[in-house]
Amino acid sequence: MLDDESALFFEEMAGVVPLKGEMPAVSFAPKALTAEQIHRRDALQREAYLACMPLDLKAFVQQAPDDIVSFKREGVQGGVFKRLRMGQYSIKMELDVHAYRLNQAREAVLNYLLAAQAHGERCVMLIHGKGYQSQPFAGLLKSAVCCWLSQLDMVLAYHSAKTEQGGTGALYVMLTKSEQLKLENREANRKGMGLR
Repeated sequence: MLDDESALFFEEMAGVVPLKGEMPAVSFAPKALTAEQIHRRDALQREAYLACMPLDLKAFVQQAPDDIVSFKREGVQGGVFKRLRMGQYSIKMELDVHAYRLNQAREAVLNYLLAAQAHGERCVMLIHGKGYQSQPFAGLLKSAVCCWLSQLDMVLAYHSAKTEQGGTGALYVMLTKSEQLKLENREANRKGMGLR
C-alpha cells in the first residue's frame, strides 16, 4: 500500500521544479517598538487625552463645594465601588491641585494619572479643594476635575473622600491596569493554564 502511495505522489510531482535562489524567511512574531516609536505613541496618547479634557467652562457640570461627587463606569462591580467609596483601598500616591489655575491643573492631573498608572497604582488620591471663593462660580476646579476624570478611559471610578481625608475637597480615583500589568496578567494566566 505504501508503494502505491509513493508512486502516486511521484507521478503527481513529475513536472514540479525547485524554486531558484534563496527564499527570505518571513517572521510573524511582533517586533519590539523602538524608543522613538514608544515616545511618539505616548505623545499621541497624551494629546488624545488632553483633547478629552476641555478648558471651556460651558463643558463642566457645576459641582457645589460641599457636594459629594461620584462616578463609576459600566462594568465596575458594586462591591469594588463600595470599597472605593469607603476609602478601603491602599493609596500610595496623592496630588494636590487646589491652588492651581485651570490649565495648570489639567496638565498636572494628566501627568499624575499617567505616572500612577505606569507605576501600577490602581487607586490614588486627588485633592481639588472645595473652591468656595473660585470665580466665575464656586467649585470651579472641582467641577473641572470631575469632568476630566469622567472623560478619561483610564479612570474606572471616583468618589469624594472620607471626611478625615479631605471630604468633598478630595477624590479617591480608581485606575485601569497599565498595558504592562495587563500583559503580565495574560502571561501569568497563560502559564497557569499550561500547568494543568
